[in-house]
Amino acid sequence: MKNLIVITALGEDRPGIIRNLSSAISETGSNIEDCRLSILGKEVALMMMVSGRWNELAKLESSLPNCAKRMGMDIQIRRTEAQEQGGQLLPYSVEVIALDAPGIVAQLTEFFASRDINIREMNTSNYTTSGTGTIMFSLQLTIDVPAGIHISTLRDEFMSFCDQLNLDSIMEPAK
Repeated sequence: MKNLIVITALGEDRPGIIRNLSSAISETGSNIEDCRLSILGKEVALMMMVSGRWNELAKLESSLPNCAKRMGMDIQIRRTEAQEQGGQLLPYSVEVIALDAPGIVAQLTEFFASRDINIREMNTSNYTTSGTGTIMFSLQLTIDVPAGIHISTLRDEFMSFCDQLNLDSIMEPAK
């Protein structure tokens, strides 16, 4: 069984953050398995899944608080296990664009949760159109559709749902 930890880090964005964290990880002999980074305002948010032998991860866990202090970041560490795939899942990509309005994310995630469809990845953003200055909302999801769900029915229900909310949307197999 592979030993894994998840590291989340939040702090003011500046050059060298990933270098400092990746150096701290490699110095213990641990390995970065997966990483996500996003700039949110003036902050950087980073999530990493790191693997290693139990003693390497223990050494990393004890060294990260000092590393975080030097970088002025808040770091959380959590032990985890590899995700087990229960049943056959079909990955689908969902994209939505609309005029920005409160509650869009809550409504979209409720649509999938009510059908026991897990959201594997989600990215949202706002942007201003160049011609009119209208604030738009953009969302990208990767969802895991259980093999027992009829895809064309799900797609029809989703498109009708989006039409009711005046959301421009696409649902297609993930690439």
